Amino acid sequence: MDEVTGAQLIAESLSAQRVDYMFGIVGVPVIEVAMAAQAAGIRYVGMRNEQAVRHASESMKCLFPSCRPVVVIGGSSDRNQETAGAFQEFPQVEACRLYSKFSARPSSLEAIPSVIEKAVRSSMYGRPGACYVDIAGDMVNATVDRSKVRVVSCCPPPPVALADHGAITEAVSVLKAAKRPIVIVGKGAAHGRAENALREFVEMAGLPFLPTPMGKGVLPDDHANCVAAARSRALLQADVVLLLGARLNWILHFGLPPRFDPDVKFIQVDLCPEEMGNNVRPCVALLGDINAVVTQLLECVRKEGWNYPTETEWWSTLKDKITANAKISKALAVQSALPMNYYTVFHHVSQLLPRDCIIVSEGANTMDIGRTMLNNYLPRHRLDAGTFGTMGVGLGFAIAAAVVERTENKGRRVVCVEGDSAFGFSGMEVETMCRYNLPVVIIVVNNNGIYSGVDPGTWREMAKMGDLTSIAPPVSLLPEARYDEIMTAFGGRGFLVRTVEELHSSLQLSLSDWERPSLLNVLIDPSSDRKQQVTSRLALHFSFLPRVLTELT
Repeated sequence: MDEVTGAQLIAESLSAQRVDYMFGIVGVPVIEVAMAAQAAGIRYVGMRNEQAVRHASESMKCLFPSCRPVVVIGGSSDRNQETAGAFQEFPQVEACRLYSKFSARPSSLEAIPSVIEKAVRSSMYGRPGACYVDIAGDMVNATVDRSKVRVVSCCPPPPVALADHGAITEAVSVLKAAKRPIVIVGKGAAHGRAENALREFVEMAGLPFLPTPMGKGVLPDDHANCVAAARSRALLQADVVLLLGARLNWILHFGLPPRFDPDVKFIQVDLCPEEMGNNVRPCVALLGDINAVVTQLLECVRKEGWNYPTETEWWSTLKDKITANAKISKALAVQSALPMNYYTVFHHVSQLLPRDCIIVSEGANTMDIGRTMLNNYLPRHRLDAGTFGTMGVGLGFAIAAAVVERTENKGRRVVCVEGDSAFGFSGMEVETMCRYNLPVVIIVVNNNGIYSGVDPGTWREMAKMGDLTSIAPPVSLLPEARYDEIMTAFGGRGFLVRTVEELHSSLQLSLSDWERPSLLNVLIDPSSDRKQQVTSRLALHFSFLPRVLTELT
């Protein structure tokens, strides 16, 4: 008999579904699964934290709300120990079912290939998402005659659905009647690989567009029709919005006043029928694959020979706002004061980054300001905290991107831009980068805190006043913490950066090194903030500082 273990069946089933990479942290009972995966030709990347494992996996192709396809395989207690108080016994299948598209445990070794195939297929079909497969500990090394196991072939690509032809015609009619139209490009357009059809559509129709955070790069940020720099004005005054693979959630202010006109009309394009009408009922709903639907819109516009005029008050309004905002950002960027501010750092970083680099970003102000100043020119070259705003995603994302880049060898740099607080969630993954010689460039924009911090002098004075747990602002972190030395401790390059000159030299050196990772610890003004955007949330955090400073003086 040709016997095969459960671990081998898992690995072979994943390989049959064309899974190339596995990220994980091994231990009993799944060590053998990782070993079997390597034997089956799957590259295994061992991480330091389970959170980073998940983030690395989702960047390959937060999960349920962020709609990213990934299959999670978890070990659980032996079947004959269920309900007996086994080590780490927990209803994993039931718990994961709430937050995933599919959650199951194979009933037998023979069922493993079918369950794996369904998990992979479910993660990709329809709206992408996470799926969970639970493997009982006693199934890993158990054996079965291979002849009893049904071979399951690779699932086909997701089926492509077209929108109703009548709805396409109606959508174009609404666009033609619009006085202030805008196209919003969501991450669904990136996932649907709609960049070519979308570019032709936007240029032929002459429509202004702006991307959502994960939609950046589907069309280049420097495209003549991109009005991201006038985002607030565009959203507020638009009378018709073509929504392409984006949801009207908090990122787009739910599509409601005061950030949108109360009479705005939405043309919603999505592959998930349940999403249609969430928060705002669309005037036209186009259900289908984003690329296919955009192609339908393009064909209709081409047939009718229509385009939105360039000499309109709407275009003038948007261009004037773009110019005004650019002046404000430039004034902040060219400031020579030390410590540097966010805008100065991002201005100089943007001048050095290659156009085809993969940008990973997370943090509060770091991610928000960086999104506006670090351009993306290619689709699927940006990864950030996503819909759920999960912190700690950055290093896992960067590791996965670097592993893929090494395999594809396209010469793309992976640059991970982190706030100092965000870096702390998964900072130990720098050891993973050093272990596998992944040349990731990490830029930690260090303001000594969450949203804001205090300078070293203020910190020392607070320490003299008594117990820091009673005095230090809850948003503060250790001033000028040496995150660069964490990288050097594992054999990578570390740089402490205080000036523009140091930023230029260290970033240029890091980008030229393809042998090991680098970390730039960029110290900025602890009070640096976004331009004219102190919200009530930030005011709450900053409210601790006046009391401290008053007591010091």
